[in-house]
Amino acid sequence: MNTPNEILAPARGPADHDVRNQIVAAATEHFSLYGYGKTTVSDLAKAIGFSKAYIYKFFESKQAIGEMICSNCLHDIETEIRAAVNEAEHPPEKLRKLFKSTVTASLRLFSDDRKLYEIAASAATEQWQATRDYEIRIKALLQDIVLEGRQSGEFERKTPIDETVMAIYLVLRPYLNPLLLQHHFDHTDVAPALLSSLVLRSLSP
Repeated sequence: MNTPNEILAPARGPADHDVRNQIVAAATEHFSLYGYGKTTVSDLAKAIGFSKAYIYKFFESKQAIGEMICSNCLHDIETEIRAAVNEAEHPPEKLRKLFKSTVTASLRLFSDDRKLYEIAASAATEQWQATRDYEIRIKALLQDIVLEGRQSGEFERKTPIDETVMAIYLVLRPYLNPLLLQHHFDHTDVAPALLSSLVLRSLSP
């Protein structure tokens, strides 16, 4: 799987790669302090000590910087989810792990820092490419788990696979999408167990 840097902005060389990372790191800190909406590229240039024109050499807009930060966050969430799923041996437990780790990781990365939450909210509202790619990869992971469960005889096989995967994804979506997540904080402690149990009952052969 490609990393976010490879997906959104291939580096042109070691020096360019380091500068891009420096800009992203400075932008992450600046957005955390002042918010995404209130920060301009000029603000970032002053904070880093670069000219605005130099920053535009690496990123065509503030959104492009925000997309890189968003992509990095989503990559961290996905890595945590896949690590949790890989700890389980059987498909039902993998599905439970997926639900639990999704809620835990999303809460930490999207809610602990309210300023950076603005970036996540913008990404979800405007459907940035990073969020679309993330959704595709989560659906693919779900499909792998469902197919494994069907092959082992633990999940039913009558429902079309795409319909099954989409239904499970829609149950999980409130905890993947930051705009929806903010309305489900009161239930995050019990949601993973309750929802995964409901899904698993529907998957029973």
